[in-house]
Amino acid sequence: MQQLLNTLYVTVPDAYLRLDGDTLHVLVEHEKKLQVPLHHLGAIVCFGDVMITPSLIGRCAADGRSVVYLDRNGRFRARVEGPVSGNILLRQAQFKKEAEAGFALDVARACVAGKLQNSRQLLMRAARDAKSEEDSAALRHATKLMARQIERLPQALNLDEIRGLEGDGARVYFGVLSNVIRQDKRDTFAMNGRSRRPPLDRINALLSFLYSMLMNDCRSALEGVGLDPQLGFLHAVRPGRAALALDLMEEFRSAIADRLALTLINREQINGDDFDERVGGATYLNDAGRKKVITAYQARKQEEISHPLLETQIAIGLLPHIQARLLARTLRGDMDGYLPFVSRG
Repeated sequence: MQQLLNTLYVTVPDAYLRLDGDTLHVLVEHEKKLQVPLHHLGAIVCFGDVMITPSLIGRCAADGRSVVYLDRNGRFRARVEGPVSGNILLRQAQFKKEAEAGFALDVARACVAGKLQNSRQLLMRAARDAKSEEDSAALRHATKLMARQIERLPQALNLDEIRGLEGDGARVYFGVLSNVIRQDKRDTFAMNGRSRRPPLDRINALLSFLYSMLMNDCRSALEGVGLDPQLGFLHAVRPGRAALALDLMEEFRSAIADRLALTLINREQINGDDFDERVGGATYLNDAGRKKVITAYQARKQEEISHPLLETQIAIGLLPHIQARLLARTLRGDMDGYLPFVSRG
């Protein structure tokens, strides 16, 4: 079993990272704020203007440790990678299977089925726990609509139909997500559907930030098993787009990111003061908010759940790695079809 290594998130502006032997040092205004053994880290993620010495970048590239640069709001800017050491035979199988229309459609269906089923599970659980009958009724109605989308997936004959069902299910899901938020928090965290680039309210800002971190974890998981994260089955291939990482991420959006966002809101671990609103309506987490979310995300990844297929306890942070391995087995022909992770509620 792969060890779940830590990800170092650096959010302090103008922080300076350097290597001393096998230890990473973080300095702010020439004062050492943190030191950590390099072998404890699986990745380094830098927000905003963070400086890293060439020797540290070179060591991370040689060790296969990713260094990712995001802007202050969590949007991807760059990624430093060393020599590709993935299994060339596995990548050949990936490229061959992507060209097989039937196989590609099956994987795309599985990705969307996992996403819709996990989203539906979240709403079903929320309906059971709802404090008002109005909320419960709205959530139950949404789960019925989403069940219809899932039932129609096997009949989808092409990618456009599969993507259409995914889009319909997502609109239903985000249309009632506010009903999962505690009533006394809804003014602060009002949501009118999903908005991105920029997020137009606090909950969309929170979700976008969590999705950015989840996306990085999914890409690292795929690279870890030797797959090419650029070549996907559901998402269209574009230069610079990690399409396969986006495919893998779909089944984890609600199961990992959305659940954590709702927990932070309903337990009042995050509030309106943790966000900044910009001219034009754009809303982003501020420095204090980012630190809270990163800490909670790291803690969430250490929690264990029972994997429904493996029937064993797995740290949540390892789920993308497990699913990446299952996808690799499917591409090799060791499994009849890809089975997405589905939460048990």
